[in-house]
Amino acid sequence: MKKKRISKYQPFYVNKRYKNRNRMKDISSFKTYPHYPVMLDEVINLCSPEKGGNFIDCTFGSGGYTNAILSFSGTNVISLDRDTDSLNYAKETKTNYKDRFTFYNKKFSDLDKVIRKDFKADFIIFDLGMSSMQIFNLERGFSFNAKGDIDMRMGLNSFSAQEVLNNCDLNTLKNILKYLGDEKDNSRIAQNIINERKKTPIKSVQQLVKIIEKSKKKDFKKKINISTKTFQAIRIFVNKEITELINGLINATKFLKKGGKLIVLSFHSLEDKIVKFYFINYSKNKSRGSRYYPETENNEILFENYKNLVIKPKENEIKENPPSRSAKLRYAVRNKDKFFYPEELKKRFEHYLKIESDYV
Repeated sequence: MKKKRISKYQPFYVNKRYKNRNRMKDISSFKTYPHYPVMLDEVINLCSPEKGGNFIDCTFGSGGYTNAILSFSGTNVISLDRDTDSLNYAKETKTNYKDRFTFYNKKFSDLDKVIRKDFKADFIIFDLGMSSMQIFNLERGFSFNAKGDIDMRMGLNSFSAQEVLNNCDLNTLKNILKYLGDEKDNSRIAQNIINERKKTPIKSVQQLVKIIEKSKKKDFKKKINISTKTFQAIRIFVNKEITELINGLINATKFLKKGGKLIVLSFHSLEDKIVKFYFINYSKNKSRGSRYYPETENNEILFENYKNLVIKPKENEIKENPPSRSAKLRYAVRNKDKFFYPEELKKRFEHYLKIESDYV
């Protein structure tokens, strides 16, 4: 019987070579970390840690990806996280893997400030999602269910959500909500924030929730909470997440060896749009309208042919970890060691960068 040929354009997890690769080691125990590492199986399959190599985990959290990778001998991991809550988990990992693990309490945009220039990584991972430690610590004010002060700082911040709500002018507030949260009722919410703070400073999460409820009509057909987009927008602004992502991607690319993979898990459309543009626009096949056209000489290339493959969590993972439902995984393969600065990436998303720089 003739064997069925598996197309190289099929998702990697359909291919049996990848599907069976992980049978040598059970990594399910790493899914019980305080922050559930989204699509851990898929990330490990992409990284091939059984072959060893140098890894950079740009979003350590509680160490799910890092510890799973280090459980394979021959691997070395450098991890970063801006959140000081990650320090205790990093100390535990360091105890277990003294010579193969290094941790920096830094933003991933500062990657080039902590890693030596001649270092080359086989794989670099970004998990852009909020960690469970941040969401469920109600004292930090990330969740609209929190009862205390509104803060939203991930770490190494210049200001808090409370400062933004009480000091930004009307136009800045509208732009934050409109462009960073895609909130259609941005004008009403922004105006009501201004009105409320004239009476009393906005300090608590529930104050903001009441302002949003007053500003929006309830739509019972929608599954998401009406506060979701406003909270997302303010959190992105407080942590300068778009600026961080763009600078982080650029700096990560500098340290990828030829054939190395840049793996990014995003959780909302703006993040995914940035990652997709970067991978496509600086890919070897960008200038070809079809894969059947001949390749053209193009020096503005950082990645091999990009297939625009989006990998999503499986149903059983979404049941175990509902926040993973919005995750999208993309990866690109570095084409050569030579690096040039991708100016067009910043130009394309210049408007968002400008919004995040409006308040210091």
